[in-house]
Amino acid sequence: MMREAQIIDGMIDLLVETIHKIGVRSKRKVVGGIARDIEKVYGKERLLVDIAGAAIEAPGGRVCDVIFPVAGKEKLAAIVKEHRAKGTLERRIYQVMRGSYAGHYRRILPKLLSVLEFRSNNAVHRPVLGALDWIRRAFETGCRVVPRNGVPIEGVIPPKCRGAIIGKDGRINRISYELCVLSQLRDRIRAKEIWVVGADHYRNPDDDLPKDFESRRAAYYNALNLTSDARAFTRKIQAELERELRLLNAELPRNDKARILWRGENRISITPFQPLPEPQGLRSVKAEIGRRWPMTELLDVLKETALDTGFLDAFETSASRVALSRGALDRRLILCLYGLGTNAGLKRVAAGCPDVSYEELLHVGRRFIHRDALEAACGRVANATLAIRNTAIWGEAGTACASDSKKFGAWDGNLMTEWHVRYGGRGVMIYWHVEKGSTCVFSQLKRCSSSEVASMIKGVLRHCTDMEIQRQYVDSHGQSSIGFAFCHLLGFELAPRLKAIARQTLALPHPGLRACPICFPFFPASSTGRRSSRMHSGLADPEAILRRFARARGVVVGPKT
Repeated sequence: MMREAQIIDGMIDLLVETIHKIGVRSKRKVVGGIARDIEKVYGKERLLVDIAGAAIEAPGGRVCDVIFPVAGKEKLAAIVKEHRAKGTLERRIYQVMRGSYAGHYRRILPKLLSVLEFRSNNAVHRPVLGALDWIRRAFETGCRVVPRNGVPIEGVIPPKCRGAIIGKDGRINRISYELCVLSQLRDRIRAKEIWVVGADHYRNPDDDLPKDFESRRAAYYNALNLTSDARAFTRKIQAELERELRLLNAELPRNDKARILWRGENRISITPFQPLPEPQGLRSVKAEIGRRWPMTELLDVLKETALDTGFLDAFETSASRVALSRGALDRRLILCLYGLGTNAGLKRVAAGCPDVSYEELLHVGRRFIHRDALEAACGRVANATLAIRNTAIWGEAGTACASDSKKFGAWDGNLMTEWHVRYGGRGVMIYWHVEKGSTCVFSQLKRCSSSEVASMIKGVLRHCTDMEIQRQYVDSHGQSSIGFAFCHLLGFELAPRLKAIARQTLALPHPGLRACPICFPFFPASSTGRRSSRMHSGLADPEAILRRFARARGVVVGPKT
């Protein structure tokens, strides 16, 4: 069932990405065409200057006597015709989108709609489901233009788009209608207003909430160390926000690293920090390690780690019994982990070990190595590393952790492979959580386009070590307004490094103060409390929870219900 849900999620991702790709490529094509037209317009601008000069010299003359000698009637008519044909930017983009969809992408729509079952828990969005049902039935007709009777319009087609879809005779263009419905479907799927039967990430949003929340409300709030009184909670947040803003206001004049500018759009200026000097003795330590262990093989390190920590005990078989001896099983497990971890592959590892075949390693890998076992083994290694450290050298372990992602190339056959817009190329992302002493406490595989905020929260909640994370450092991509809210509810502090610090705004707690205040009376404490409880218990994916929330500038808004 899990594999089926992953396949359904992959098909939904394909649908969402395809709709997005149609719009992005069409806009890029139109904007590129406009850029090319600018060079052609140069002659027209010069012609306009000549016309203006002629009109100034003879303001009382007739058009045929003053204007036509400079620009002929045919040339002016061609310019007017070309401008009317191009239309506005939005209309040109829509025309390119429609042509791209009708000529190429439309052929995959019947197959996707035939295997995906869409549903919604909100009556406001059910007209889109009715439009999808109508599209399924209309595939059999083959008509390009259909009467308006029986076609869902209200709640499906925005008023600004109806002129391009509904003709002057009242009939509807099917291709334009399908494109509009798909755009509406994409927006609602991303917000989980519409969900898909059998999916995992796009499942029923009610499944992301605890079923017994109303009966065990006090227990859930106690687990999060929160009060069930929404007004008391918001008053505490409001007082804390005011206190911190006053401290910031008092500290800024004394801080020579931060300034408030009085001109321009970007008002906050932070002086870059100087790099820290290299620790004393670091070069000597590196030289001594290189002298004592010059060519230590990674396989030896893996074996010694297994002997010291016993992490191989975390790998249990998925079969009913085990016929191998413990020594032979441990040896094959180490070889499998070495081949998979180094990306050398089981065939190359088996080629270097005459007494072990590729089939035997493949059998052990399929029966013993799975995600839960790997997480438990990594937790044992991390806990052993934290426990064996000498605090006189490494210092206290602390409660702070940093996280970031790294792109790795992957084949197109992997369902998680995506094109990375920033780094280029196809691949996947590995999101790491690393504590102060450079020990990785959690790692996870994610898509290039998935939320880093959700991955950050997931790592803090589900790491398998004894470390208690109270502060999480991230970059600009690992934070958001909703991320700050959930981190506070879950009991740890989010400390981002904001790249665009100059463009940040501060929300003030009182409506009477300058700037846009937070609407505390409308804060959905019960809704966020249920979702926080679900994430804290590990029964819901943080990314699925965050999809239900939107972000507004300076105003905390709740889920779209």
